Amino acid sequence: MNTKEWNPGQLLEISGYYWKTCTLHAGVKLDLFTAIGKEQIKAGDMARQLDVDERALTMLLNALAAMNLLEKTEETYANLPAVETLLSKDSPQYIGYMIMHHHHLVESWFHLDEAVNTGKPVRTSASLGDEERRESFLMGMFNLAMGIAPGVAKQIGLSNRRHLLDLGGGPGTYAIHFCVENPSLKATIYDLSTTRPFAERTIGKFNLSDRIDFLPGDYLKDDIKGRYDAVWLSHVLHGEGPGDCQKILWKTVSAMEPGGLIMIHDFVLNDTMDSPLFPALFSLNMLLGTPYGQAYSEKQIMEMLAEAGAKEIQRIPFQGPNDSGIVTGII
Repeated sequence: MNTKEWNPGQLLEISGYYWKTCTLHAGVKLDLFTAIGKEQIKAGDMARQLDVDERALTMLLNALAAMNLLEKTEETYANLPAVETLLSKDSPQYIGYMIMHHHHLVESWFHLDEAVNTGKPVRTSASLGDEERRESFLMGMFNLAMGIAPGVAKQIGLSNRRHLLDLGGGPGTYAIHFCVENPSLKATIYDLSTTRPFAERTIGKFNLSDRIDFLPGDYLKDDIKGRYDAVWLSHVLHGEGPGDCQKILWKTVSAMEPGGLIMIHDFVLNDTMDSPLFPALFSLNMLLGTPYGQAYSEKQIMEMLAEAGAKEIQRIPFQGPNDSGIVTGII
């Protein structure tokens, strides 16, 4: 039982937290952290460099300093090392693309009550609408996956597998790291044709074009060509309702060799559907943007896999950011 006792200050902090969110989003959108780099810079100099209003920029920089995202010394501002690592585009660990994806979601969250009233999505283009939004989403997923995939590839043994299907694989981060970890493995990324340029660019950076190919298609509308003895579905199921999730898994299994390994990575709710917090909130995000998408519980995912014919179904001991988990089965 939840016994937390609330007071007005705590509720108002939640109510106004979007002020902090929008401050961070503005800093990333204006690319302030990259502009500062490793320097100490005055607001006036930065305003001229970025061609923005000096008074307004000073207010934003002061707020970012108050949030401990910048360090202010007299009249100059500097990046904190950890923040520079994550928010400067010059860093390979940059997560600003995903922050900008979150920025593109903000407007729809203002209409959550409308979505609850109607049961229908209010967002149409946050992920794949225009080039900027598509880049933010795909590269944001790439940046996050880059922090997860190397460890996952080491934890899940694919040394005896020959051909991996990365279903809905986007830029191919997981396919890449599974292949890096398993030199005899080949992989196919299956995703919409609009994703192909991002995937091929990423594959090329890792010099894996001879082992990873791209198969364009829509896993809801099209058949899955080829035969695979391992399949990875990362953050695929939450975009669809239960019926379409089952359809995707049936299609996937039909393209697998007997004894093949199927792996589902997603935000996983507990079986009462009311925790952990992020998957519960993520269900609302799917309500806002999809007709039937949601986060699923471990039990629901296991039941879908069993219905598709999988055996030896288990949740492996892995916990990713925002309570993502991995459920596997053998076909």
